[in-house]
Amino acid sequence: MPAADPRCPCGLPQLYAECCGRFHDSRQTAPTAELLMRSRYSAFAVADPAYLLATWHPDTRPKRLRLDDGQEWTGLDILGGTGGGLLQNEGTVEFRAHYRFRGHDDTLHENSRFVREAGQWFYVSAG
Repeated sequence: MPAADPRCPCGLPQLYAECCGRFHDSRQTAPTAELLMRSRYSAFAVADPAYLLATWHPDTRPKRLRLDDGQEWTGLDILGGTGGGLLQNEGTVEFRAHYRFRGHDDTLHENSRFVREAGQWFYVSAG
């Protein structure tokens, strides 16, 4: 996380350490599908592939994940979702992630599916 801007990349108004940073350093696990999705976006932004793999469901997780140094994540818009709450075990989150790759701005639009197992949310797949 750049020292010049300690705000969380996920777009919530908290500082990184008290927002997604608490999930990245294992102080807490994300309590909802949306917070897991936001923390995964932030993991891309701060280049934390270990967190991405740890929160990827074992049935769909790749063996390794290489992040591209030329990609800068610049913003996140949550567009909607279903389920994924504190008392649910499945959910989806639709989002638009903004990024810059080799000087060109672009977006990734996805409706991700999440499941909670043994109290922990996992990313399953894109839709």
